[in-house]
Amino acid sequence: MTVRGSGGGRGVPVAAPRVGLFGLLGAGNLGNDASMESVLSYLRTEHPDAVLDAMCKGPEHVRVHYGIEAVPLLWYHQYEQRASGVTAIALKVLGKGVDAFRTASWVRRHDVVMVPGMGVLETTTPLRPWQTPYAMFLLCASGKIFRTKVALVSVGANVMNQRLTRLLFKLAARLAFYRSYRDIGSREAMRQLGLDTTRDQVYPDLVFSIPVPPYDPGDAQSVGVGLMGYRGTNDDRSQADEIYASYIKKMSAFVRWLVDNGRRVRLFVGDPSDDRALHDILADLRTHRPDLEPAQVVAEPVTSFAELTRAMAPVGTVVATRYHNVICALKLAKPTISLGYAAKNVAVMADAGLSDFCQLVGRLDVDLLIEQFTELENRSAQLRQKIAERNAVNARLLDDQFATLSAVLFRESEPARAEAEHR
Repeated sequence: MTVRGSGGGRGVPVAAPRVGLFGLLGAGNLGNDASMESVLSYLRTEHPDAVLDAMCKGPEHVRVHYGIEAVPLLWYHQYEQRASGVTAIALKVLGKGVDAFRTASWVRRHDVVMVPGMGVLETTTPLRPWQTPYAMFLLCASGKIFRTKVALVSVGANVMNQRLTRLLFKLAARLAFYRSYRDIGSREAMRQLGLDTTRDQVYPDLVFSIPVPPYDPGDAQSVGVGLMGYRGTNDDRSQADEIYASYIKKMSAFVRWLVDNGRRVRLFVGDPSDDRALHDILADLRTHRPDLEPAQVVAEPVTSFAELTRAMAPVGTVVATRYHNVICALKLAKPTISLGYAAKNVAVMADAGLSDFCQLVGRLDVDLLIEQFTELENRSAQLRQKIAERNAVNARLLDDQFATLSAVLFRESEPARAEAEHR
């Protein structure tokens, strides 16, 4: 835990604390929204009088599905579907200046702003400095200026090569009032960037606090395959198309092996950007297995983490690329293989005792994957027990973090609210 600044801001709220949620929320990424759901559940349970709103990528979705007011993260959002060419570029440049004032004005109206999980300090997928790095810097700088408590809660981070991105993330984290990370590697990455992390804590990913349906081992012959529109990291932009094509080719080969060996397959995604990968895998099956029974491979349409959980529950094992597809499988105590694109995948699998069932997606070996999958099935009963035990530990650790958040972010509000009620 890191605490910066003093005193709880511009003054203690008279009636109730105003709490804002900030980030790439409501835009279709199931993991990001699940992290928000975790924090919303905590706030509504432990601080039911808090006035909640959000500054996020998908404000309409957040308003409709989560019942809180929300404003766009970017001023340019209103022109996204209407502007093109030179006009779009000019509006985007103008928007960066406008966003500085919008973010400062929004932060100033809050006592606390929480960034719920997410890889907000990561460059594990292609990212420009003026995107998330700039937004995070504006948030934390505004919090420092207006003495609003900005909390980065169980966030992800990684070591990065881009100088400006590195600077913006480092400044943002340094200006935050509270910091915690979702794995040890994230904390170490920020330390390597030159941040003092001696008081920062590591807790599990926030999604581990979300309740799941009663335990069900699922159908041993049914396999969940989580896909991603994988195009490499921030350093791989020039080879993005080749990386994607290689990924699809290898995943198609594995899915064909599954159906050739009598398995039923459920395909999942975790972000709208993954839809093309889903269609490409299905197109490969139509080409190479034209006589395949439709029920043998099912593409599950999911728009929330809850839907993903329900869709994944009937399978016996899972092979997934996206980080929160892996976490969903682990929460359901499914024997899982991670085809990870970042250190966070390795970390969460090691935490669950599944280090032997990982590959880096950029160096995916299909023959090795088949060997790992065979072993996974053979050890499934033992692995399910191990995963379930770790899930219970993760839930307790997140309860500890929520108690810490209440003490650090809200404790100064209590006496003032009692005094206000007396008056």
